[in-house]
Amino acid sequence: MKGTWTRVEIAGKPADVYDLRDGDRPRFGVLFLHPVGQETLVGNAAFTSLFDELRLACVCPMGGYSWWADRICAEFDPIVTATHYLLDSVLPFFASRWGLRPPAIGLTGISMGGQGALRLAFKHPRTFPVVAAISSAIEYHLLHGRGFSLDAMYDSKEQCRQDTAPMHIHPSQYPPYIDFCIDPGDHDWFRGNDRLHEKLGALGVPHTCDLTTRAGGHSWEYFNHMASRTVRFLEAGLMQESRRLL
Repeated sequence: MKGTWTRVEIAGKPADVYDLRDGDRPRFGVLFLHPVGQETLVGNAAFTSLFDELRLACVCPMGGYSWWADRICAEFDPIVTATHYLLDSVLPFFASRWGLRPPAIGLTGISMGGQGALRLAFKHPRTFPVVAAISSAIEYHLLHGRGFSLDAMYDSKEQCRQDTAPMHIHPSQYPPYIDFCIDPGDHDWFRGNDRLHEKLGALGVPHTCDLTTRAGGHSWEYFNHMASRTVRFLEAGLMQESRRLL
């Protein structure tokens, strides 16, 4: 690791931030949404080495158990949803710290954060034209009614399902760069990713995905194994987008 991870506050909430060494200006930014285990990328060599190589800054906000949804989760905030926190507070942080503004910010996440990244990009494709998700817990409505934060966020399992990432795909307005991956041994979440692939294909939405690589199931062994694919996809998409805007 050549740069520095620091813990900061963004609008009164903690976030882990990666700056390149010696004040180097990053070419692009990465917004990382953490999984339900609340792990960020601090100290993660697999991801951080790629940030150094590709000159990417990263922000890992803490979203609690909000599932990064546009629904009130009292544990996260009694007034502001996680989605609005990202849009209204975290994105301006990229601008104030590095001068980076959409569409120069790639969106990614793991598990809970993976589905959050996909849903956010599907809902705001102009803001997030490049999204790459790992082991996304897409069909998280299956957890409704089991005593988790979702029970207070949604009135029913069906209401929760209606808010999952596939339900926010627009047939003509979508991020131009979409990638996702999951280990076929990830039995809890594989089918949701497969269904997303099927729906995107049926709608003719361009995307790439890896549903075949086995590297440890739903684990950091797999997440780190797919880091290079994911971060390089983000950088390549952001580069293409920057050239398109010239």
